[in-house]
Amino acid sequence: MTPGAAPRTRRFVGRDGIRLTADVWGEASSPPLVLLHGGGQTRHAWDRTGPRLAALGWYVVAPDLRGHGASEWSADGDYDLDLFADDIRALVTGIGGRPVLVGASLGGLGSLLAAGEPPGAAVRALVLVDVAHRPDLHGTHRIFAFMRRRPDGFADVGEAAAAVSAYLPHRPRPDDPERIRNNLRRHGDRWVWHWDPRLLDSFEDRMDPPGMAERLLDAARGAGVPILLVRGGSSDVVRQDIAEQFCAGVPLARCVEVAGAGHMVVGDRNERFIEAVVPFLEGAIARS
Repeated sequence: MTPGAAPRTRRFVGRDGIRLTADVWGEASSPPLVLLHGGGQTRHAWDRTGPRLAALGWYVVAPDLRGHGASEWSADGDYDLDLFADDIRALVTGIGGRPVLVGASLGGLGSLLAAGEPPGAAVRALVLVDVAHRPDLHGTHRIFAFMRRRPDGFADVGEAAAAVSAYLPHRPRPDDPERIRNNLRRHGDRWVWHWDPRLLDSFEDRMDPPGMAERLLDAARGAGVPILLVRGGSSDVVRQDIAEQFCAGVPLARCVEVAGAGHMVVGDRNERFIEAVVPFLEGAIARS
């Protein structure tokens, strides 16, 4: 398996029969690892990470979450966090073999609930990518403002790439703006983001509801597996003190930082992200 190997496609069924599409790398006989993207992203957030981890001996599954990419949308427009958690439970059952869950932002929140609340998904370990029990609301408001900024979409792919570069000025401009096409879909003569726009209403209504921080901490403790919190060193969503609070409240959790990365750690510093998580992943196999 070479670092640039193309993925295969696999289909799964989530809660209430919703159909989920995933990219897969590696051999099915290898230890399984599930990569779960953040809100407003797609499985293509892991296009560089998936083949690298497969080359290191993992069976890597990267699904589009419901309402994102090639997976189905919720018929009623509901995107409650419990729905994502149930979808992840279904993914874990479909994959088998007690996978490690690697969840960024929304994917991490869903992973915590899926593994730490009944019926707990049978997982080997959790990696939370710049997500903890609560966010810095300044950072989340900035994300939602960007997601709402262009409801009419873009005239072409280059215009979308320019918008992302303006939003993420710390990240080098991509050599090939066409790569962003994987995160877009055609809507008439425009290009729009490849997710259900009703997601935003669900997310903003439930951004940091009363009791959620305690619920997530309880879930992290209830999962009963090692947890690695990978914080972007420049993140405005998970501040250092929030990461420290999480690890202080969860005995099996520890934190590492990826210098030079913001909230979207993998997109900002993919190689440093892989260097940060590989020792933890190797330890998860050694312990089981």
